[in-house]
Amino acid sequence: MTARPAIACLGAGRMGRGIAVAFAYAGHDVTLIDVKARPAEQFEKLRAEALDEIRKTLASLARFDLLKETEVEAVIAKVSVAPSQQSAAALAGAGIVFEGVPEVVDLKREVLAVASRSVQPEVIIASTTSTILVDDLSGAVEHPGRFLNVHWLNPAYLIPLVEISPGTATDPAIVAKVKALLESIGKVPVVCAATPGFIVPRIQALAMNEAARMVEEGVASAEDIDKAIRYGFGFRFAVLGLLEFVDWGGGDILHYASRYLEGALGSDRYRAPEVISRNMRDGRIGLRTGAGFLDYSELDVDAYREQRLAALVEMLRHFGLARPPVLDQ
Repeated sequence: MTARPAIACLGAGRMGRGIAVAFAYAGHDVTLIDVKARPAEQFEKLRAEALDEIRKTLASLARFDLLKETEVEAVIAKVSVAPSQQSAAALAGAGIVFEGVPEVVDLKREVLAVASRSVQPEVIIASTTSTILVDDLSGAVEHPGRFLNVHWLNPAYLIPLVEISPGTATDPAIVAKVKALLESIGKVPVVCAATPGFIVPRIQALAMNEAARMVEEGVASAEDIDKAIRYGFGFRFAVLGLLEFVDWGGGDILHYASRYLEGALGSDRYRAPEVISRNMRDGRIGLRTGAGFLDYSELDVDAYREQRLAALVEMLRHFGLARPPVLDQ
């Protein structure tokens, strides 16, 4: 793969446009390919809409001081939109192909099959599906060792995280190349097994359903629940990962809290998984024992705590909540 491979996006919708902004901003040439055959005037309307949305996105980034207004057109110039009739030519120069059509298995398989026959065998092909497992699609791809899921979180051009999910046939070298490519444009890739919901959607589905359930039960207003998430839940987990936070407080605390909630609320959805009990039996309580989900044995714990607390103070400043002490005169 070249230093800045050309990017092809199958589909010119929201995901394709977001990926186009991310890569064009980082200096890559990007082609959005319309996968639907349509009359020329309809394609021109789609093309104009796509480029206009990308221009507006970049203009907003300029207002946020992420680029200069004078640089907007130079970035847009790296993006082109091709009709379906020209897909073979558009794919010919691609170094990596991202599929971003609607979440319909047969449609994705059809589009992926055509694309895989239009590029060289070494060209990486990735689906951006948020729901479909990679092995449900890989059978449509010629040379499936170069195929994997690459799940972006909307808006793709802003959210750093990208979830990579290889299939049973995916070559590990392809995973490494995709990780390196994403890191080169400022993304933070993570690798997860081919499982429904990946990482973030699986966790956030639980959290969102629980928040909705609390509104339904009259626990608190929607406004207060969201305030609790912004200034408590989200505040801490922007600095400490979920499992790091378990270790920070101690896995035993989660164990006992889970037992209480399961009984008090009468639902096994609060039951702690076996790994929590196993860690307790093995003395892997967390930070205070030197190991939990993470290993702290070689860590300067005082320095680590100081670093994390400093990051939380920066979060206070971000929310405008850092205040000087009140000193009696």
